[in-house]
Amino acid sequence: MIPLMSSYKIKRNNLFLLNLYINFFHDIHIRIFSILGNYLNTSQIFFPFFFFNPKKQSNQELHPAPEKMASETSVDYDRTKELKEFDDTKAGVKGLVDAGIVSIPRMFIRPAEELAVEELNSCQTNIKVPIIDLSKIQDDSRRKEIVDEVRIASAEWGFFQVINHGIPLSVLDEMIDGVRMFNEQDLELKKEFYTREVTKKVRFNSNYDLYTSLTADWRDTLNLSFLDSDPDPEEMPAVCRKSTLEYTKYIRRLGETLFQLLSEALGLQEDYLGSIGCAKGCSIVCHYYPVCPQPELTLGVRKHADAGILTLLLQNEISGLQVLHEGQWFDVQPTRGGLVVNIGDLLQDMLVYLTSRSAQSKS
Repeated sequence: MIPLMSSYKIKRNNLFLLNLYINFFHDIHIRIFSILGNYLNTSQIFFPFFFFNPKKQSNQELHPAPEKMASETSVDYDRTKELKEFDDTKAGVKGLVDAGIVSIPRMFIRPAEELAVEELNSCQTNIKVPIIDLSKIQDDSRRKEIVDEVRIASAEWGFFQVINHGIPLSVLDEMIDGVRMFNEQDLELKKEFYTREVTKKVRFNSNYDLYTSLTADWRDTLNLSFLDSDPDPEEMPAVCRKSTLEYTKYIRRLGETLFQLLSEALGLQEDYLGSIGCAKGCSIVCHYYPVCPQPELTLGVRKHADAGILTLLLQNEISGLQVLHEGQWFDVQPTRGGLVVNIGDLLQDMLVYLTSRSAQSKS
């Protein structure tokens, strides 16, 4: 039984986060999501490509704002004005940090009751998201074991990590570094890509839903949308062009392998999910989370479930990702060279349907 909802979020701390998410969408594209980076005073980083993303489905309940917010007490608070002024800078969250703020703007502060509920539901145990070793996958007996591990992890968690997946560490590190360099380059260069026009193939902004969400998330995003064809190198930011093209080449191969394993886990031909277009195209969403002066009041990415097929997430050595399992939030500790796999809503629906159909045909 595949879970009907695999939810996750990115908690904030006083470090800089980067994560890389790759989402696969049926008949459309692979989506590569954000970078969570860790940023100390020594400029250490970790890269989130969360890609926690424009396609995400929010599960959070909408709570009315509390009467008193930690960073603002004025009864004349004008949220629309604050959002507009922030957006007009085209500097994103990193612009606030560079300006030396010591308290976060009210637009980022989550309702007090929401913070209390999540603290109550946070799990302190050492239970870990399953880790699946893909080495020796060509060996028939080992492949059967891997297929069983994928089936169980998908059914019980909706998440798992993969290691020894064939992507060199150098490719992962360079991808993370490229997105970091994009966000830390001169602001005027970044502004060239700042837009909220969803038709643009390359978009840089902060919070795709800035004007409609209850609270803003503490992150900036570079979105590279190449849904209908291979990415055009000339349209991509020069500072991360080479690393992105190389990473995309490897991640497509891994996506094809994962869809084969998922097909086999369902008792289908290994090429079934690939044959119906689950690994077509590529879209990359890079989330960048600058150091936060009040991390206890906000999130890098609100809790949500991915609406697509499959999400792959690359973390650096700094923890920020949490997944929801049996009503509690669990930290996903980064594994060097590992990628987190999240079964998206659309694939969950497909798997439930195919499992049901397979059971009916056998009976």
